[in-house]
Amino acid sequence: MIEILQWSTLAVCGLVAIARVPSAVRGKNRTLFYIFALMTLAILLSIEAPYVAIDQALGGLNVANLILRLVIFAAIFFVGIRITRGFGADTAYRLITGRIGMAAVALTSLIVVAVFLMMDTAGSSVGLAGVSAQNGRNGLLVEYYGAAGRAYPAYVSLALLPAMTRAVGSRLPALVRVAALLLAVGSVAVALTLFFPFYPPSWAGATFLVNYTAVLCFVLGLALIGVASLIYGRSGTRQKTSTAK
Repeated sequence: MIEILQWSTLAVCGLVAIARVPSAVRGKNRTLFYIFALMTLAILLSIEAPYVAIDQALGGLNVANLILRLVIFAAIFFVGIRITRGFGADTAYRLITGRIGMAAVALTSLIVVAVFLMMDTAGSSVGLAGVSAQNGRNGLLVEYYGAAGRAYPAYVSLALLPAMTRAVGSRLPALVRVAALLLAVGSVAVALTLFFPFYPPSWAGATFLVNYTAVLCFVLGLALIGVASLIYGRSGTRQKTSTAK
């Protein structure tokens, strides 16, 4: 079941990314292409078989996991920019692109890299499961590494959530409100990842469900925003969504 969810999510993201290529080549909505391309890469690196193959090519030191974390940071940053611009959420936009937001991404990136370098990362292992099992020190560092990796996406998601919630209950077109609902669910799912360390071992499947729910909701929500822009027009959509500030 988990593998089906992983590969189906990869397929959805990949297909949407490919569909955005013509527009990106024309210089239109390139941010959307960047988002879907980065999400596709992130999902690919979260699946065991391609992860191990790619990491072995990089030396077998789990560098692929570090790349995965930084790719997620980049993807969520572009997601924040696209959503806040699309919904005219100026406060959320400042929280993500202003001094606080840039400090948050810089600090969490620095911590992720620093903790990674402190670990003995030999032996390709998706999710660093093998690295964590090596010894108690590594196990603790993997927990810190994971917490730092989840912190920035959660920050962006919580910054977006108020605007998405208001948009759902607004008088915006139904398609836009559905997109906002999906984005709100995705934001909540990302925020829930902060509590992963407190999940009992028997909830391992729940962590996969939360992660992939977040990805699918963001992808589908952004896709609907793109459709809405075509239907209502770029300027018209922004004018209608300005009440989401």
